[in-house]
Amino acid sequence: MPDDDAVRARVAEALRFVNGHADVWRLFDDATLFSAVVDGLVAPYRDGGITKVAGIESRGFILGGACALRLGAGFVAIRKAEGLFPGEKLSVLAHADYRGNAHLLRIQVASLKVGDRVLVVDDWCETGSQAAAAKSLIERAGAEFIGLSCIVDQAAEGVRKRLGDYRWLVKAPHARG
Repeated sequence: MPDDDAVRARVAEALRFVNGHADVWRLFDDATLFSAVVDGLVAPYRDGGITKVAGIESRGFILGGACALRLGAGFVAIRKAEGLFPGEKLSVLAHADYRGNAHLLRIQVASLKVGDRVLVVDDWCETGSQAAAAKSLIERAGAEFIGLSCIVDQAAEGVRKRLGDYRWLVKAPHARG
């Protein structure tokens, strides 16, 4: 696995801003960087007995699938209200995100069982509202929420405490144009 500081430096350098918004997608189109990001997200949890990795729609799906493969775990999709999602579901309304939007998040009941140890991965954490909602869904399904691993942290200290074992690769940079 690459050196953590080297990965963090590469992630910070690769983050680009377009009209004031971070273009996280650029972290995925370079295979070497994408692989290093995934390694960085899972490193603290490699020996944690993770059985499932959950990702929140949409970038969380990309990261979650890749992290699940690295950990030898299954992937659990946490979908927003609009997408097709067959079967029995649990749902929760996440509090407003940084744009003021609240999202209904859903998880298929069949995707988790009692005894599953679940890591949530995502690209960016600002308010922690979606991560907290994901934690709630996982626990309601009878599984154990192990923690949150994200690429960029922009959360307040209170948010971090509420999420338990919360890890990130870089702190939020300022918009660069």
